[in-house]
Amino acid sequence: MCGRFASRTDAAIEHAFGVTESHWADWSSFNVAPSMAVPVVREHEGVRQGVMLRWGLIPFWARGEPPKYSTINARAEGIDTAASYRGPWRRGQRCVIPALGFYEWKGEGKGKQPFYIRLAGGEPFGLLGLWDCSVGPDGKVVESVTIITVPANPLVADIHAKGRMPAMALASRCPAWLQAGPEDARAMLLPFPADQMDAYPVSTRVNSPRNDGPDLVEPIVP
Repeated sequence: MCGRFASRTDAAIEHAFGVTESHWADWSSFNVAPSMAVPVVREHEGVRQGVMLRWGLIPFWARGEPPKYSTINARAEGIDTAASYRGPWRRGQRCVIPALGFYEWKGEGKGKQPFYIRLAGGEPFGLLGLWDCSVGPDGKVVESVTIITVPANPLVADIHAKGRMPAMALASRCPAWLQAGPEDARAMLLPFPADQMDAYPVSTRVNSPRNDGPDLVEPIVP
């Protein structure tokens, strides 16, 4: 799964992901948590937008109310059949969340050790997702996003007991995800190569979403 990650929006991110219509200000977080507004790149009406959407998908049929179950992650194996995700998948509402890295925890109980996982060179990459739009009874429009997960590669599987990781792509490959047909898009939902990533332990301060700052991604001796 993917329950926390680090991200930012700035001119470099807009350039890397080919954003042509920006609806976000410069922003960063080293401890992005569910229900927060997160940066999303999407193709909408022929324009590649950079927007901030709620993390935790609210399906179009939910009348603006978050489901009682978690929708921060969508398993790749069920995106075309699960009630919450099949609509945006069939409508081609694919998107990319720019990321610097993500966190997973190793161990059991209170002794779990957080790890920061990123591309080996430290450059930004894209988390592959789906977005949707729901309208509440009061007419308020809520746009939201989920991150797709796939079976973990060996690097992540050694950390994450449930053996899942976010679907991800290099920034240069993200336009293919946004523009491809359904079959080609599904073919991109594979574990990212472990030899192009690294991971290291970080402070347990990341356990609380109240904590933020670049110190959270500094390596420690566990």
